[in-house]
Amino acid sequence: MVYQKEIILPSYSRGFHLITDKIISALTLPADTGVLNIFIKHTSAGLTVNENADYTVREDFEKVFNKMVPENMPYYAHVLEGSDDLPAHVKASLTGNSLNIPVTDGRLNMGTWQGIYLCEFRNNGGRRKLVLTFYY
Repeated sequence: MVYQKEIILPSYSRGFHLITDKIISALTLPADTGVLNIFIKHTSAGLTVNENADYTVREDFEKVFNKMVPENMPYYAHVLEGSDDLPAHVKASLTGNSLNIPVTDGRLNMGTWQGIYLCEFRNNGGRRKLVLTFYY
């Protein structure tokens, strides 16, 4: 069986943002056990699971990603949408556009210190759409 819902997140500033609570509050799971797939419908933002307790991890992620994929490189051809656009596409490919998270006893079965991140790679990315699909 499958349950599916699309949600729209508010606009976030550039960076890595915990959205675990937004995912949980948007769901009404029809079963206690299964797998939740989360898919982002954008090419300049991504999803990942990582540290949920210390905000400096998210700050450091932003620094590392900007160092790995800098803006304003002279060899970039895709520049019409701004200096942050092509790097955002590359960063989104590095993080990925979907996650699979097990559900056990009606709850996301994640580690104590794990949280779901929206990785916003544009300076002004706008509202982001997620498709939540629960397989049970």
